Amino acid sequence: MKQFRDIYDQYSWDEVKASILAKTSKDVEAALASTHRTLEDFKALISPAATPYVEEMAQLSHRITQKRFGKTIQLFAPMYLSNECNNICTYCGFSLDNKIKRKTLTAAEILQEINVIKQHGFNHILLVTGESNHTVHVDYFLKAIEIIKPHFANISIEVQPLSQDEYAQLQGAGVYSVLVYQETYHKEKYKDYHVKGKKSNFYYRLETPDRIGLAGMHKIGLAVLLGLEDWRTDSFFCALHLDYLQKTYWQTKYSIAFPRIRPAEGVDIANYHINDKELVQLLSAYRLLNEDVEISISTRETEIFRNNIMKLGTTTMSAGSKTNPGGYSVDEDSLEQFEISDERTPAEVAAVITANGYQPVWKDWDKIF
Repeated sequence: MKQFRDIYDQYSWDEVKASILAKTSKDVEAALASTHRTLEDFKALISPAATPYVEEMAQLSHRITQKRFGKTIQLFAPMYLSNECNNICTYCGFSLDNKIKRKTLTAAEILQEINVIKQHGFNHILLVTGESNHTVHVDYFLKAIEIIKPHFANISIEVQPLSQDEYAQLQGAGVYSVLVYQETYHKEKYKDYHVKGKKSNFYYRLETPDRIGLAGMHKIGLAVLLGLEDWRTDSFFCALHLDYLQKTYWQTKYSIAFPRIRPAEGVDIANYHINDKELVQLLSAYRLLNEDVEISISTRETEIFRNNIMKLGTTTMSAGSKTNPGGYSVDEDSLEQFEISDERTPAEVAAVITANGYQPVWKDWDKIF
């Protein structure tokens, strides 16, 4: 069966980058006028030539999003189960070479975290771990999900890449979506950022969404880590990946996130900066390319930026996030994966969403028995 790797190998990073930079204002205007935008249109919309059109793009993104999703913002909370990790990644606070305290939550500690998170009103939870196959493996995930499932309407996970059978087990246990970020699609530079561990295998990670799709998962989340490489070229490859997945696993839903590198323990890296205006351009370009994809903005971003971006295409936001295991109640001083920027409480974020004329959604569906 043909998979995304086969499509990816047909492209050259340098040629894609040159193609984006060669786009003109005429290409941008044609993309804006189109009713069936292509990946070539996406190139134009993320190109430097589109800079004068960002306001127009943002307003169009706003109208498309409101037509498709209404005036709603889904709220979720990440819960970090473990910061143990076998990988050495140059941009992550969980990296194996950071000699700091490691922690994996027990069943009792998971319940303690649940109690605090539920008090804020959340019914959508994202479970996050480092990549340590000896500690946080499928059996651990299954036990954690068994504890968590009665308390939340929707469970997502962001953990190490797994096999198709393991994803099928998790789907059967109640996992709704899996987030797996390629970090960067630059195959050669990928090795520089992922020095040691299973994550250093570029193609194994690249093929992960195919395994998730084949397992029948309801939703797949994609992203690149903005700041590792040229954001325009990386984002084209992510859009290419999304396009392939939607055509291949057409019954699955998809989301895109926009994580920018944040300060973390042992991390001093931001090679390719993307500013706020460029991030608005990128988010709008995705919405103009794809009316159905969910767009998620995390607490990595400042409260001012998040206040402004919520009307321009965002459908999902985290709030009150803790990026360390036990951070809500168990062990507030354990190692964070990265520093958050928006430190408002969930109630404060919900109030701003309401003040902007939108509805904060804590739970968007009920099981029918």
